[in-house]
Amino acid sequence: MAETPASERAYEVTKEMVITGELPGGLLLSEGEIAERLGVSRTPVREAFLRLQAEGLLTLIPKRGAVVVPIAPDEADDVLDAREAVECAAVRRIVGRPAHVPAVVAALRSLLREQERHSATHDVDAFANVDALFHRAIVEAGKNSLMLRFYASLSDRQRRMGVRAFSPDPALMPEALRNHRQLVSAIEQLDVEAFTEALRGHLNGIHRR
Repeated sequence: MAETPASERAYEVTKEMVITGELPGGLLLSEGEIAERLGVSRTPVREAFLRLQAEGLLTLIPKRGAVVVPIAPDEADDVLDAREAVECAAVRRIVGRPAHVPAVVAALRSLLREQERHSATHDVDAFANVDALFHRAIVEAGKNSLMLRFYASLSDRQRRMGVRAFSPDPALMPEALRNHRQLVSAIEQLDVEAFTEALRGHLNGIHRR
């Protein structure tokens, strides 16, 4: 198996640290810090920083390094509004095919059990990751490839917002689980209106609080 190029490794590691909050918003980050951590030269790190700037995660500062871009309130609102629209549209499609609903519910409950394990061990990163998988599974079940591609483009921001929400207050994890159970129940009952109300409450209570 070919070794991962240094620039790709620098990109993946730095991006993960930004998403998980290990590198918090507003932090000034130097190329030398990442290069030393990974045991590579500054050139691949510079390439990684350029990619992350294009993705809106870093802002390069000539001769100083880069600043981690914080999640702006208006960006968070944009992401949450987009998620609400896409997930509700997916559920309208799901309930339109009642024969498929039991399989969808079973898959979601499997993810809930995984989240429960991470909540019990207070593993915020793992919980936030499965949180994103749970909501993505709803969109996938809607079988709209255009919406799924759009939703996938939100995944990094979604994970980052999840970590930001749960890290300062791990007690929110059980609350999020209760919200998720309500969402699954609404799907099982083929109740789009209940799902919409529960999802809006979930997003407001966890991410807009």
